[in-house]
Amino acid sequence: MNFGGEALFRDRTDAGAQLADRLRAYRGTNAVVLGIPRGGVVVAAELAGKLGLELDVVVARKLGAPISEELAIGAVTANGGRFLNTDVIAELGVTDAYIDAVTRREQAEARRRETLFRGGRPPPDLTARTVILVDDGLATGATMRAAVQSLRHARVGRLVAAVPVASVQARDALRLEVDELVCLSAPESFGAVGAFYDDFRQTEDEEVQRLLGRSAPGAAA
Repeated sequence: MNFGGEALFRDRTDAGAQLADRLRAYRGTNAVVLGIPRGGVVVAAELAGKLGLELDVVVARKLGAPISEELAIGAVTANGGRFLNTDVIAELGVTDAYIDAVTRREQAEARRRETLFRGGRPPPDLTARTVILVDDGLATGATMRAAVQSLRHARVGRLVAAVPVASVQARDALRLEVDELVCLSAPESFGAVGAFYDDFRQTEDEEVQRLLGRSAPGAAA
């Protein structure tokens, strides 16, 4: 395991293949793989393809702080799963009214994106199924933790989180919230997720749609 801050993965496809190797026990089961857009879907698609599993998406949107939308105070999903970073909220003095407003806005955007990405297909029934939730890496882990809350409301069976790389703090917090966590690397020194990939180019909406369409039931091989 590499903790030196050097690239650990060629690209997201390579990361998905490495995760699939660790999750071989789920090959050919009724488990469903859910990718967090955009980059997480590329990782999830490779994992799902290698294990012969259904692929779908769960959109988690960052809740930006009043002083900067790039600073996350939490995250929310399309069906209302929400994680709030209470320490940051307290430090900035963020009001409940602001949190409610930004939650409504980002939840609506999450719904729009899920509809777009699925191309009109209905979401899969997750009740009592094993769900493997995938992202391309975790810095704060806010979006992943919001997705976890969302899936708990969906009454899934076993909930597995799978990530190629994470900060130690994000890994340790997430481990307490899922039934199984597969994290290939958690470097002590962690800057940006992209630093651990040779190729971390931006994933476009069209690629997410293509990957999900290719994996849809009845799609041509």
